[in-house]
Amino acid sequence: IMSEEAVVTVRLVRSFEHRNFRSVVFHGVCLEQKVEDFIRSTNIILSFFCSWFVDTMKIIHQAHGAKTNELVMSLDDDETLILGSDLTLKAAGVANETEVAFFKKEDYGLFKANPKTTW
Repeated sequence: IMSEEAVVTVRLVRSFEHRNFRSVVFHGVCLEQKVEDFIRSTNIILSFFCSWFVDTMKIIHQAHGAKTNELVMSLDDDETLILGSDLTLKAAGVANETEVAFFKKEDYGLFKANPKTTW
């Protein structure tokens, strides 16, 4: 059985308040892997770019779908868009050309409670 592979863009969010993020494109991502495994391997790869570890992914954009006006990511629909770590990427809604935000859940909670941005 061939496993489904996809191109997934990961938006590494360093700061919601300062709108500081970096996008990294991953090719050949197996959609049958668990979200927690993708998070673990992505953290290892991104550790070459940054020294902090992140623990949560949320779908920002699907191919051929509408984009949000938010500069970093939408604060809405967490129940359906935050990827459950025990699901496969495919079951969590990730498909080819999906863009996901990758961030610290604690930082997101603090920002969501007081969503002010600074420059």
